[in-house]
Amino acid sequence: MLDTWPNLPIHILASQYKTSRLHGEKKSLIATLKHTGHICQIQLYGPSGSQLERILQAMQKPFPALTSLAIGGSMAMDQAFLGGSAQHLRSCILSAVEFPGIWKLLLTANHLVTLDLWHIPYSMYTSPEGMATCLSTMPNLESLSIGFQAPQPLHNWPDQPNRPLSPLARVVLPSLAKFEFQVMGEYFEDFVSRIDAPQLDKVDITFFDQPVFNTPQLHDFLARIEKFKAHGRGSVVIWGHNIEFELELGPLSFKLGILCRGLGRQVPSIAQLCSSSLHLPSTLKRLDIREAPLAHLPDWQDEAENTQWLDLLHPFTGLVDLHLGKRLVLHCALALRELAGEQVTKVLPTLQNLFIEGLEPSGPIQEALGQFVDA
Repeated sequence: MLDTWPNLPIHILASQYKTSRLHGEKKSLIATLKHTGHICQIQLYGPSGSQLERILQAMQKPFPALTSLAIGGSMAMDQAFLGGSAQHLRSCILSAVEFPGIWKLLLTANHLVTLDLWHIPYSMYTSPEGMATCLSTMPNLESLSIGFQAPQPLHNWPDQPNRPLSPLARVVLPSLAKFEFQVMGEYFEDFVSRIDAPQLDKVDITFFDQPVFNTPQLHDFLARIEKFKAHGRGSVVIWGHNIEFELELGPLSFKLGILCRGLGRQVPSIAQLCSSSLHLPSTLKRLDIREAPLAHLPDWQDEAENTQWLDLLHPFTGLVDLHLGKRLVLHCALALRELAGEQVTKVLPTLQNLFIEGLEPSGPIQEALGQFVDA
């Protein structure tokens, strides 16, 4: 039928292939892939087995009209995918796809606007320098999302030399507005030391857990974003499997998370990042410490010590308003009770208002907060 149609642009959207019921649809897809000069969009999710092999084999040639590519599922592609060229590609989204040749292919994608590589297997590893070099060919890039699979020490990754960072010219991404990363801290540090993205308005960074977070390059990277210097409000949000620090800075949305469990690990980790890497929370006037809405929270095993909660509050020296969520009030109240004398003015010197969710007329929370207010 396609042979009799006019030269219309073709969009392919396919998913969930099964050998028996969708055999005819699979044949139609493979037949359609022969019209490489007219296919401008491909979305392929969930095929498997021999069907997948035939589909991928049909895509090992150039698609000169292709502008949008989205593939998700456990599949592997070889170097010949798309004939090794994607000159007109504007959007590339891959999830859990094993394609070591992706970086070479992207070097040809000079018009790319959206790049989303999620659940990247380690066979697709490239050095931070290699990734920055690849991005240098994408002056129109507006959205960048990179997420690796389960954590692995950086020195165990292939081809990663153990060397200190050296001064280098940074790659400028003038159009980048969205920046999302899920990675080990040391890889992230090396990467952001090599790029500038002055026009960012959404930053979402998630670190895998590690014993110590040493991220000075994160601070320097954020300092080069003009919108990051504004005043705003912050939130520490606790989930069952991670903890996040969120900032609302007018036009800029910022989120910094750590994948770890238990308050005894979550609270000191986010406190370390806030105090040593951001250097911005002292400008905030409001801080919320709360549990995530609808999050399944355990009965706080491995609870944080009072001193760890105080370490979390210590960087926020400019706070006027402190809001405490219902399930975290007791932990924070017991920590605040520990403050006495000069410690009160050192930790929260400008605090004026304390907002408590679900405060009872009497009880341990009321007693602990009363001692803090008296101090």
